Amino acid sequence: MKQNSTVKEQSLNPQTNVRSTPESAAVESLDERVLAALHAASEKKAIEPVVLDLREIASFTDYFVIVNGANERQVQAISDEVYDSLKKAGHAAARVEGYKTAEWILLDYGDFVVHVFEQKARKFYDLERLWRESKRVELPAEFTSGSSGSLRRES
Repeated sequence: MKQNSTVKEQSLNPQTNVRSTPESAAVESLDERVLAALHAASEKKAIEPVVLDLREIASFTDYFVIVNGANERQVQAISDEVYDSLKKAGHAAARVEGYKTAEWILLDYGDFVVHVFEQKARKFYDLERLWRESKRVELPAEFTSGSSGSLRRES
């Protein structure tokens, strides 16, 4: 897209979704807390984990960790596991929002934000499209291949 194009033009004519390789951020650059959050989410069978590197386009956080669960109970279980694992490691969340409704739970750790969605809410809010100017971090196979298990539903 032209550099002088307006935000409205960019939103009406979106380019490809979140940038990926070769511009992807390396997984080695991920903070140990982000990796711990991904591991905790995968322990509870989080579906479709994605990490967006926002460092070049946002000042309020460095990364978004986005996952979803198949239902409200799983969404709460994923957020509980992330929260508890990081708290045991000495990293308490600054804020947790949306836990009761479990449609979209946000865990704010300052340098990164974990978004745990119910499947329909993730499609509706579509953070990957909204933040398409970010870089998608290439995740190790341990987080991408087996993490969805039998709970994955095809669209």
